[in-house]
Amino acid sequence: MRLPTTLRTPFALAAAALLVLLGPPLITEGDGAASGSRIPGLELMVPNTPGGGYDITARTIARNIEEADLGSNVEVFNLPGAGGTVGLSRLVNEHGNGKLAMSMGLGVSGAVRTNTTDHTLADTTPIARVTEEPDIVVVPADSPYQTFEDLLADWKASPGKTPVGGGSSPGGPDHLAPMLMARAAGIVPKEVNYVPYDGGGELLASILGGKVAFGVSGVGEYLDQIDAGDLRVLAVTSGERHPGLDAPTLRETGIDVAFTNWRGFVAPPGLSDTERKNLIHLFEKLHDTDEWRQSLKTNGWTDAFLTGEKFGDYLDAQDRRVVSVLKELGL
Repeated sequence: MRLPTTLRTPFALAAAALLVLLGPPLITEGDGAASGSRIPGLELMVPNTPGGGYDITARTIARNIEEADLGSNVEVFNLPGAGGTVGLSRLVNEHGNGKLAMSMGLGVSGAVRTNTTDHTLADTTPIARVTEEPDIVVVPADSPYQTFEDLLADWKASPGKTPVGGGSSPGGPDHLAPMLMARAAGIVPKEVNYVPYDGGGELLASILGGKVAFGVSGVGEYLDQIDAGDLRVLAVTSGERHPGLDAPTLRETGIDVAFTNWRGFVAPPGLSDTERKNLIHLFEKLHDTDEWRQSLKTNGWTDAFLTGEKFGDYLDAQDRRVVSVLKELGL
């Protein structure tokens, strides 16, 4: 029934007043828009080429954010170069941009120490460490090396003629792992013929094409190729065997090395306290979803969640670790 105009106006005014009174409490600390569950226009930068660990991590997280209804239209873009330091410089120059985060890890920590750069991770805003995983020693299916011991014999006999490829710059995980392996095997690290690639995607083509004798990369990057029979895993760098891989640990082969890589996200400097908390809260919400737990399982990643200041302290410790290991290895 349509109300007379003289009655409709008071009702409209009362309704409007009621909405004003009710408005503020509807946006609470637990609401996605206020707490960071949703960040319109969120961008995730990948500081190396498509197909590598940083790329897979960023695209998985973007998809999970949308699947878990924590956001929509999350953009992922690649800005490769200099082991991740080109992307790092771009990130630092985006001062105050609370809608941008960069996928990164030990590789960027190492690249900062072995490349010429004006910026370090201390110039960023730490958001979250999300995963940890071992590296794997892989060869193409047609490689003559059936076991790690087969490979090690040739590597020890002629390290310069046995090139090893890695998806990170010197100082990164795919460089440090074979250098530690070499030292433990009695090979002088400086004699190792290490060939760096800008991410696991570039490295894969060289492994399959026989341009390197073997490759070292994160386990999650090559699971599809391993399952398809294109790659053979000779060893894993973790202290224990990795679920789903029929491969020994380095220690089982007589090489006393246990090594793991990690990945996380940092944001530009100069964020407001609210912007920083919003980004951290988004990753906290994502961490608790079934979608993310399934992604961890699918990619063979270990949950290594750490946020904010604690993650910042971890980044400082990792920087010191890289410097220490490079000095120990004479590199």
